[in-house]
Amino acid sequence: MDQFKEIRPYHDEEVRPVIDGLLDTPDFINSIAGFALPTLYRYAPRIARFLTEKKLRKQLKHVDSVSSMQSVIAVYMDEMIERTAPRLTHSGLEKLSKDKSYLFVSNHRDIAMDPAFVNYMLYHAGFDTVRIAIGDNLLKRPFVNDLMRLNKSFIVMRSLKGRELLKSSKLLSEYIHHCIETGHNVWIAQREGRAKDGVDKTDTALLKMLSMAKRSEGFSGSLNALNIVPVSISYEVDPCDAMKADELYQKAEKGSFQKDDQSDINSIVTGMIGFKGHVHVAFGDEIKLESDDAEEAAQIIDDQVLANYQLQATNYAALYKLMALCPEQVPELKLPKAESDLRSQESVIAFEKRLAEIPENQRLYFLRMYANPVIRRFASTS
Repeated sequence: MDQFKEIRPYHDEEVRPVIDGLLDTPDFINSIAGFALPTLYRYAPRIARFLTEKKLRKQLKHVDSVSSMQSVIAVYMDEMIERTAPRLTHSGLEKLSKDKSYLFVSNHRDIAMDPAFVNYMLYHAGFDTVRIAIGDNLLKRPFVNDLMRLNKSFIVMRSLKGRELLKSSKLLSEYIHHCIETGHNVWIAQREGRAKDGVDKTDTALLKMLSMAKRSEGFSGSLNALNIVPVSISYEVDPCDAMKADELYQKAEKGSFQKDDQSDINSIVTGMIGFKGHVHVAFGDEIKLESDDAEEAAQIIDDQVLANYQLQATNYAALYKLMALCPEQVPELKLPKAESDLRSQESVIAFEKRLAEIPENQRLYFLRMYANPVIRRFASTS
């Protein structure tokens, strides 16, 4: 029996029937038309739908496997990445072996683009792309579920409670171990939800879930079997920064933030098509745990994520602006001179312009979002 059928990506023999079903789904065609041809869709939706469906049927005509589907997706993602992130850099790839499978535990800033950038770096370096963990909260529409699973995503059931959640967590753990054992790389965020405040922290609940599949080997033994490599992704510009600042403000000032049905889709689309500037993907060292302490394991991952995170000019621009506006919110920092001078006039002007578009009552949240990686790196511990 296929014990992972409900959560795993689609297999080769399932790809063609799923694609045919999508092409016959009006909701899917409407969504793609609205995304690809927004102006035409607004004024002539029937024409936009006709052109979209015709193009999709042509592009997907010969897709009959996971690899052929990935090839189609790669063309679009590469074009989008290179258009919205004109400077792409990476580090640490030379430490990975093509004869080994890894669980990449990554900081999380963008819903779709974090794993996309990891995939971009791996693919162009000749490594196998990752299977991607995605929460079921993002899959409210059936066609989105199908699209994600066509693109090597597997489902994390976050909406369950009690015994059902425990059962689902164990199944998820078993699936991730199964992927590593059968030669497939996996990407998972270090915690549920994006780090909207710029503070990257690994959730111990995630690590405990990962260890469930091989309890007989102990916590550290189970995690070591996954070949965990921490990953740090840094964006010069976060396309969703204004939306994140609004959410942080509402939670702090009003006690809650209410998402609507379009919130996640808007974040995904904005993150994909928005300008990102310089993006750096840093692959850390494979961790080998000697302790069964989950807090210690999380700290080991956090230390690598923070140390490998490439600080951008916007991080420093935000820090100095925050120091000028609210010096009491910035602890004593031990900034190396080379780091403190990392502020090109061009980047400062661009950042100031972006800041000016943020409502005044949300600007401190916006600034802290960008400044926190610098603060956490250089905060004095004495």
